[in-house]
Amino acid sequence: MHTDDLDRQLIALLQADARTSTADLARQLGVARTTVLARLQRLERGGVIVGYTVRLGQDEGDRGVEAFVGISTEPKAARDVTQRLATLPELRQLCSVSGEFDYIALLRAESPARLDGLLDEIGAIPGVRKTTTSVVLARRIDRTA
Repeated sequence: MHTDDLDRQLIALLQADARTSTADLARQLGVARTTVLARLQRLERGGVIVGYTVRLGQDEGDRGVEAFVGISTEPKAARDVTQRLATLPELRQLCSVSGEFDYIALLRAESPARLDGLLDEIGAIPGVRKTTTSVVLARRIDRTA
């Protein structure tokens, strides 16, 4: 779907505060409220905007421990590994990537001990060849929802 400068400005405003009213968005963008409503509807229908969410404050986000885990799999085991990873409630994201690993997983565990247990579970999944873990120490820039 093609997005123009107005769409990108609207998206940026929503990323900063998704609760901003359409009237305030229109005022900030210098367009009519109906234009904002039409743009939002088009962006949602086109799959550019897929939802609105709550982002936790710094204190809440610091509870527990996060880690990025690079996962290499055996040939033809990817689907089974992905299905098993999907059952872990601590899995926040799983991306297939190019390079040294087949996947990068983002995990959030309540404690370092639970993270250790998760890494053991992942390593024991049939078809997982190798994992490498990087624990998140601090978020310097976070533009995700």
